[in-house]
Amino acid sequence: MPPSIEIAVLLLGVLALETRRSASALHIQQSFATPNQTNNFVVDPVSRKVYLATVNTVYQLNGTLSVEVEKRTGPVEDNLLCHAPQLPQAPCEHPKSLTDNYNKLLKLDREQGVVVVCGSVYQGFCELRKMENISEIAVEFPPQGEKTVFPSMLNIAANHPNASTVGLIFKSHGGNTRLLVGATYTGAGTQFFPKNHSKEDLRFENTPEIAIRSLNVRDLSRLFTYDINPSEDNVFKIKQEVKTKNKLNFVHVFIQKTYSYIAFNNDAKMGHKESQPNSILARICLDTDNPRRNPTGPESRKLTESYIQMPLQCGFNGNIYNRLLSVYSADIHTGDGKSAEPYLFGVFSKADRKSALCAFKFGDIEEEIRQGRRNCSNSPSSDVQVLDSVIQGSGAACIQKGNLVLQPEQLDCGAAHLQHPLALRRPLRAIPVFEYSGLSSVSVDNVHNHTVVFLGTSNGRLRKLTLLANMTLASQRTLKLPASEGVHHIMTFDPSDRNFLYLMTSHHMLRVKVADCDQWRSCGDCLGAGDAHCGWCTLENRCTIQKECSHGLLARSWISMSEGPQQCPSMTLTPPEISISDVGILINGSVPDLVGSRVECEYGPGVSTAATVHLDYGPAQIQTCPLLPRENYQPILPGTDHLTVSVAIKVNGTSVVSGSFIIYDCERTGAIHPKTSCESCLSTRWKCYWDQENHLCVSSKDESKHNLLEVSNSPISNPSTRHTPRVCHDVKIPLDRGLRQTCGLDSAVQHLQVWCNDPESSNVRQEESCQFSMSDVVLQQYLSLCLSLVEVYNCGVGSSDCSQCWGREDQGHLCGWCENSCRPRDDCQPVRDQCPPPEIHKISPLRGPVEGGTLLTVQGRNLGRRAGAVKVFIGDVSCNLQPEHYTVSVELVCVTGRSAHDKTDIVRVEVEQSGTGSSKESFSYLLLSMEPNKGPRAGGTRVTIRGEHLDIGSQVRVKVNNTLECTITDKTDETIECTMPPAPQPHTEPVSVCVEFENLPCKNEELSTTYSYEKNPTISFIHPKKSYLSGGRTITVTGQGFDLVQSVTMQVLEIGETTCTVLSVSTITCASPPSSQSQQTSVQFFLNGVLYTGDSPSSPGTDPEEEERELHKGHFLLEYVEDPQFFTANKEKLIKHHLGEPLTLIINKGPSDLELVPEEYSVMIGPYPCNISFHNDQLFHCTINELLSTSERELPVTVQVGNFHHTIAKVQLGGSELAIVVSIVVCCVLLLLCTVALVVYCTKSRRAERYWQKTLLQMEEMESQIREEIRKGFAELQTDMTDLTKELNRSQGIPFLEYKQFVTRTFFPKMCSDYEKSLVQPAYENDALGPRALPETHPLLQDWQATNTTRPNVEEGITLFSTLLNNKHFLVTFVHALEQQKDFAVRDRCSLASLLTIALHGKLEYYTSIMKDLLVDLIDASASKNPKLMLRRTESVVEKMLTNWMSICMYSYLKETVGEPFFLLLCAIKQQINKGSIDAITGKARYTLNEEWLLRENIEAKPQNINVSFQGCGMDSLSVRVMNTDTICQVKEKIIEAFYKNLPFSQWPRAEDVDLEWFDSGSNSKLLRDLDNSSVMEDGRKKLNTVFHYQVPEGASLAMSMKDKKENTLGRGTSPSNVLPHDELMETKKSHRQSHRKKVLPEIYLTRLLSTKGTLQKFLDDLFQAILSIPPDRPPLAVKYFFDFLEEQADKRGITDPDTLHIWKTNSLPLRFWVNILKNPQFVFDIDKTDHMDACLSVIAQAFIDACSISDLQLGKDSPTNKLLYAKEIPEYKKRVQCYYRQIQEMPPLSEQEMNAHLAEESRKYRNEFNTNLALTEIYKYAKRYRTQVVSALESNPTARRTHLHHKFEQVIALVEDNIYECCSEA
Repeated sequence: MPPSIEIAVLLLGVLALETRRSASALHIQQSFATPNQTNNFVVDPVSRKVYLATVNTVYQLNGTLSVEVEKRTGPVEDNLLCHAPQLPQAPCEHPKSLTDNYNKLLKLDREQGVVVVCGSVYQGFCELRKMENISEIAVEFPPQGEKTVFPSMLNIAANHPNASTVGLIFKSHGGNTRLLVGATYTGAGTQFFPKNHSKEDLRFENTPEIAIRSLNVRDLSRLFTYDINPSEDNVFKIKQEVKTKNKLNFVHVFIQKTYSYIAFNNDAKMGHKESQPNSILARICLDTDNPRRNPTGPESRKLTESYIQMPLQCGFNGNIYNRLLSVYSADIHTGDGKSAEPYLFGVFSKADRKSALCAFKFGDIEEEIRQGRRNCSNSPSSDVQVLDSVIQGSGAACIQKGNLVLQPEQLDCGAAHLQHPLALRRPLRAIPVFEYSGLSSVSVDNVHNHTVVFLGTSNGRLRKLTLLANMTLASQRTLKLPASEGVHHIMTFDPSDRNFLYLMTSHHMLRVKVADCDQWRSCGDCLGAGDAHCGWCTLENRCTIQKECSHGLLARSWISMSEGPQQCPSMTLTPPEISISDVGILINGSVPDLVGSRVECEYGPGVSTAATVHLDYGPAQIQTCPLLPRENYQPILPGTDHLTVSVAIKVNGTSVVSGSFIIYDCERTGAIHPKTSCESCLSTRWKCYWDQENHLCVSSKDESKHNLLEVSNSPISNPSTRHTPRVCHDVKIPLDRGLRQTCGLDSAVQHLQVWCNDPESSNVRQEESCQFSMSDVVLQQYLSLCLSLVEVYNCGVGSSDCSQCWGREDQGHLCGWCENSCRPRDDCQPVRDQCPPPEIHKISPLRGPVEGGTLLTVQGRNLGRRAGAVKVFIGDVSCNLQPEHYTVSVELVCVTGRSAHDKTDIVRVEVEQSGTGSSKESFSYLLLSMEPNKGPRAGGTRVTIRGEHLDIGSQVRVKVNNTLECTITDKTDETIECTMPPAPQPHTEPVSVCVEFENLPCKNEELSTTYSYEKNPTISFIHPKKSYLSGGRTITVTGQGFDLVQSVTMQVLEIGETTCTVLSVSTITCASPPSSQSQQTSVQFFLNGVLYTGDSPSSPGTDPEEEERELHKGHFLLEYVEDPQFFTANKEKLIKHHLGEPLTLIINKGPSDLELVPEEYSVMIGPYPCNISFHNDQLFHCTINELLSTSERELPVTVQVGNFHHTIAKVQLGGSELAIVVSIVVCCVLLLLCTVALVVYCTKSRRAERYWQKTLLQMEEMESQIREEIRKGFAELQTDMTDLTKELNRSQGIPFLEYKQFVTRTFFPKMCSDYEKSLVQPAYENDALGPRALPETHPLLQDWQATNTTRPNVEEGITLFSTLLNNKHFLVTFVHALEQQKDFAVRDRCSLASLLTIALHGKLEYYTSIMKDLLVDLIDASASKNPKLMLRRTESVVEKMLTNWMSICMYSYLKETVGEPFFLLLCAIKQQINKGSIDAITGKARYTLNEEWLLRENIEAKPQNINVSFQGCGMDSLSVRVMNTDTICQVKEKIIEAFYKNLPFSQWPRAEDVDLEWFDSGSNSKLLRDLDNSSVMEDGRKKLNTVFHYQVPEGASLAMSMKDKKENTLGRGTSPSNVLPHDELMETKKSHRQSHRKKVLPEIYLTRLLSTKGTLQKFLDDLFQAILSIPPDRPPLAVKYFFDFLEEQADKRGITDPDTLHIWKTNSLPLRFWVNILKNPQFVFDIDKTDHMDACLSVIAQAFIDACSISDLQLGKDSPTNKLLYAKEIPEYKKRVQCYYRQIQEMPPLSEQEMNAHLAEESRKYRNEFNTNLALTEIYKYAKRYRTQVVSALESNPTARRTHLHHKFEQVIALVEDNIYECCSEA
């Protein structure tokens, strides 16, 4: 046995990039069939249960799709117009019938253990069923006996089988389960709603399209309700009037990050613009991971706030797939080194059934949404719009919001202050990744960094695509599903094993294995198949998915497609050949970790040796195997010199890799080629040596032998590069002339000289002259060695003519033609290289077809030296020479060209330098041709063969490929028509077609031609798939290869057949035959008379289109429906028309499913075609503009659609006689009208002239009046300022209210008014001491005295409660807890804030700190929404606290600085009003600032002075100025003001309490009253008496006295003044009417507003200057402190917008404090504020507000005068405000100690002013009212819980319970 020989094996990978298809790389693992149509399914990720919902049944299946539970859900008794029977007290008057229950929603809530099952019956009612047993109800809803159930809780899903519903279950941040539902509206006006009941929609009228509902089974009262309060915030509902423009058809809803995406189509756009996308992707924020700041409150974001939608466009440039069918989101890899990115994949379709797959980046979607919100807020454009069709929206358009910076959360999810909901107009575009017909669903997986897409089709196919990183197709495979049923648009992977895919067809539930890897047997095929799921399991030597490979997770044990075929195990042996006499061969290699494995080397079946594993090279492991003995191998076959031996590495008995090596024998190499043994020895692939001494080829080199020849040292070099050491280069050895050659040498030659050189040197190193003898063996061996380079030639041999001789020059032979023979060139002197002209001896064949292509052979002499110098012609037609068939000088072969006609001509050969030769024979072009020369493999093509004398003999046949026969259908002398047979093989080369006569084989080429079998035509689909019964509808057949089709017949089974027309290579049109009844039938086609059955089943290399065509096997569905119905607009049967006028008819089409296109219609009116213009699918216009010239009186209106002809009406043409009569009548009428018009014109002209003259007089009078009014106004404007200043008594005291009264009126404005009306005692009695002071009426200003019934511990409880309020944690928690209560109204918040201010008035520094803490919370809440809205209104406790704080801190500044100019302004307003006439009833005056209070009449009023004495007043008589138009009551008021002007108004008597008596010159007295017996009657009403009525003269004496109390009371009861207002009002209105007759332009009195404004301007400027200035001695410390606080808070939150800070400051001081004071002077002074004065102050306050605003006033001629009045001054006031804010900012900062000291001083000044115990008692009432909520808030606060504040609060409740002091009135 030979010694052990070791080999080693290296396992490497080989790169293979080929991408292939297989018949199927998918496999149906399990299936479940159901008799009913399937609707929805869902898979439990834990138990792997599958819940399947079908029509009327739900199934619970296990993981292998076996039935566990089955539950029937229908049919049930129902009616679309009836409420669900679960709704209490909801009877239905409509008849009910058995209705199928289509499942609309099936969702799994594993956490609550329920399955949500919603059906189409009972208005979309939903049930909650148990997960463990779906046949059982988990939660009964609504509960038995529940009365508060609303339809919105029951109507959840769509109630129609064809209406869409989608749903999603998620958990909100509060842990509550929510159900998001999108449902198509099915109410009135839709195709789903029952006809003839358009006003009885009880289903979806109030149900939103999108809603988020509660799904908390523990709270049944709110189950399925719109969860957020108010409910409108959680819905998306389209307005009723625009629902027809928003027909939402939902596709899918899914979660991505924290967003919910809703994909749907707007079907309202279908059919209008096919090139425009109507697929929409909407997004809303779910708040699943982002809790709000207020965790206990309701969710604040509305659904519509975050709602935004964008169109999705799949395709470009008109090729747009505009309807979304299915979507799927997945994270995929799209580049090297990049992490997975989320993508949205969608299947889109268009009208012609074509579909495509598109992919969209979620990153692009999110960026488009952010940019859209940014554009809507900052730069509104046409790219984004607000959905004004949604009820819950914010408005109709985007609004420019300046430099508003949106936070990231606002960009993503919107906000309340932003416009919503939004819709992007520009679609997100994507190029189709894959286009195919009939796609219906998609699911995507990322498999080993490869994107794998699964596509379901509508005809029952599952396609698997593998995409490259650039989204291009790498491979695709197809699986045929049962019964070719369409795939549902939702597919999902097995949650526990993504190698399986769940999908649903119309009647099957399937679990499909995503890869069938076992079909590939080699690693290269496995990895080269392009299937990302499949990889090579190394140690098992098979193709598997990774999970099925037992060591798949070990390195190099499972090789994936991404690693590439180069990683496939392979064997490399070094060297690959060993000698039979060698001792061994070494083979290197590496394999996966083999420690502990059994490794063998197998040389054949059952022949193996054990191998050892070495780990010397790390992961590269060496396999060492002993080599078998030589006798164990097969013997080397005779004639060969080597043997190939196979070897395989087996691991644990499994062959991992195989290879082979060669055993060779050098001695056999030399023996095989005895004549060239040396050359063969040294040029062989393996290492051999030439023994020169023994002339042998040996395999080993013996060092003792020095004469061994070997190749150069290039290991394993290519044989072509190997060379011998001594080579003869380019040596030509000519033999002596005339010697006979034998094997190149003549036997008579004894010696031969050969010159050689050494190739090792670049130059000729030596020249050897070797003498060899012919008998010497050495000569043979040496010539054998140099045979490839040495050529011995004889010029005289083989050169019979000149061309042959000179042609040897191309071979390097130096020969020449001389003396009529070929000799060595040196023997020919001189050398002449020109040869004689060519001679043609023979041509063959003599005939050929005119199409050319015949191989023509020409034989002769001197036919050229080389092929390039020869040209051949047949007449003037060239014949293309074939160089490969050229023999120098004697023969050439050429291909005949095409001849224009049949002819016969000689053959000419032109040779360079020799001339031209012509044939004696002629070549004939015959007209033997065939058309067409190609056809489909299925046969049936009718071909026509044209030639001459074809109809001869008794029998003629046409043979195809000498085996098949073309069936002759017609035959003449010049043509034969026959039908081609099918191709003998699927793939054939062009075949010969030959005409045979008399059964003799075809041998003449002139009777033969060629024919090509092409790929069969394929039919993809037909459209439309419906025809009307009359037939004739154009059915378009789409496919490929129709250029091969000569005739097409469409056969409709059981109906008939029609002949079709081929329009193009891809289109055939057929007319449908008529049918007698509506039915669904099958269509098949005969192409060229052969039944089309579809192509053969797909195999590797087939196209996807062929797979699609295989599905229908040549059968296509066609449905016959009723003929369309047409009628005129009003269903008229007779239409009258006058000749000469254009005719337009409106034609309506009845409802139909035919989907007719405009090209299919035609309308004829008699013989005239009518031009059709379409408005929509149901209506079109028919117009004839030409004249209808016919003798017929009636023309039928016929609508034609295919074979359907229907006369819908008749047009009756009017006669010409009638037209003439009508024309005459019309002319007469026109003449009469002209005459009447002329008369009327003349009359009107004279009347108009008189009217114009009258108008001129009126205009002149009016102009005079206007001029007078303006002159008076100007005079008043100049004098009023001086008069008012004189009359105003500046020395009088200003009636300031005391601090406590100022506080109570400011804190409790409404309550103080009520208290004063009810509690003020009569203070106007006759009293010797004079009027009394204003009593303290407010309870907070009185002492708190407990009643006898009060228990002693009440005071202790109130004291303890006061202590709690002084605890910051308690107070802040207490305020927040109360504010969170929904019934804690704004009035309660203001009351609580004021009561807290009173209770903490003694500790203002503590109160300030509480206010700041609450303000920080308010700023935090406002900053996240719209910070500019903060403090604008008083809606929280802290805002009212701020108002009170400002009132306290600014009181001193108000009293000392602003009080005087404010009081002077009030006096000036009152004086100015009193200077003119005042209407006693309406209060309107001649002078005012408010247009509404302007007296627009020119009443002449004259002032006069009267002397008045006041009895009992203790004062002398005074001179009082009154107007003669003043009523007696107005005179009394002016007199009282004159006497009491230095006293507060609360001490003045009322006009009703005094009498006024006039003493005339005769000492007679008269009591003056508004109404008495002397009052004047007008129109049955009395007028109020005035000074002018009594004729009181200038300087008259009057006396005023207080009425007796009893008389006063009696007088009040019997005074006729009680009826004055109504009568006087009517009288005033009458006087106004009379005045308006005199004054036609009352607007001229608006100049009085300017007069009043000019008079008061100085006082107003002084007031504003006092408010907006900083006195150096009294700086406003509180303002500086608070403004610094606002700036600090803005800095902390990064708010740098100066406008925001300006608004904050304005809202806190000018608008919150100063405007309140300006409008309510009674808060500061004890004065009388009349309604008229209040109106004037409103104008001033508005001017102050405008001055503080940052926005510019946009005023015009239509703006209100109240704003226009101070428009000129507003810019100057704005500058003052900005300067004031700047001065405040520049003041030195105020420390906390300084501010606390200031606040402590304010507290000390007004200590004990208020009843704090009463305030505490009122606060306690709120605490008791919300006791539970306050305790809960304290317990949830860690700090409060740690300090036991809730126990202390409970202690307060216990002490005071049922013992609260009953206050006489509320504070």
